[in-house]
Amino acid sequence: MERPDDPKEWRLIEKMLMKTLDERKTARRWGIFFKLLTFAYLLAVLVLFAGRVDPKALEITEPHVALIEVAGVIAAGEDASADRVITSLRRAHEEVNVKAIILRINSPGGSPVQAGYIYDEIKRLQALDAEKPIYAVIVDIGASGGYYIAAAADEIYADKASLVGSIGVTAAGFGFVETLDKLGIERRNYTSGEHKSFLDPFQPEDPEEVAIWEEVLATTHQQFIEQVKLGRGDKLETSNPLLFSGVVWTGEQAQDLGLVDGLGSSSYVAREVIGVEELIDYSMQKSPFEELLGELGASFGGGLITGLKGGWWELR
Repeated sequence: MERPDDPKEWRLIEKMLMKTLDERKTARRWGIFFKLLTFAYLLAVLVLFAGRVDPKALEITEPHVALIEVAGVIAAGEDASADRVITSLRRAHEEVNVKAIILRINSPGGSPVQAGYIYDEIKRLQALDAEKPIYAVIVDIGASGGYYIAAAADEIYADKASLVGSIGVTAAGFGFVETLDKLGIERRNYTSGEHKSFLDPFQPEDPEEVAIWEEVLATTHQQFIEQVKLGRGDKLETSNPLLFSGVVWTGEQAQDLGLVDGLGSSSYVAREVIGVEELIDYSMQKSPFEELLGELGASFGGGLITGLKGGWWELR
């Protein structure tokens, strides 16, 4: 190519060539970055697969205590869902070398349905084999649905500073009627059925609907109380008028009220109460893909989706 006589034209061509070279370098760098990212992703998956150990695959022949985590909100799709906890319970119960099961609970509560499923399964397994006791150990908090589950255990332990109880039901919401009026927004809601738009936050409260909902909550609360009484029996200090009021207690206070049997950790219960020091985690593990997404921060998105899907009626 002949060099242009005009220096300005040459400088323009030179700038264009340099820009093209810079773009190619940038594209090459991004290509290397994405290749490294893909490699890191595959490596993480391999590590997660390698790190997953199924207790049954260990072929443990010595007596041990099965540990099952009940951590976080008790809800479908969460770590403390009925599906996960019940699967872990059944696996531990079927293992002949498991001498006892400890449910290590660290939960503020959640779905009364999910908690009820777990409660019923604990009672079913106890009826099948009374020689394999199930203990509940409350860590930081075992409140509401968390305590609902614990109440099914043969014995409950907690730390002296654990938060225990909160035997009640809550349903919270907002009202936006005046907000819509101020903004000049007209609410259009078409239904078939007198109460189909039950407790619509964009319409004034209907006293009849409020009464219906309060009855639902009261019924659920009574079911909760009955299950706690069934599980704890004569251990409860029922003369205290606040026992079933939704109040939360420390582990030390809970012991005086009969909500827990003693103070101690999972290791303490295994060693001193059960008499078997070896603890093996039987908690249902997440898949490697779930673990990886959690590491990359996708767990936030999963929590958001769960929140949007519902669950505003909870044991708390």
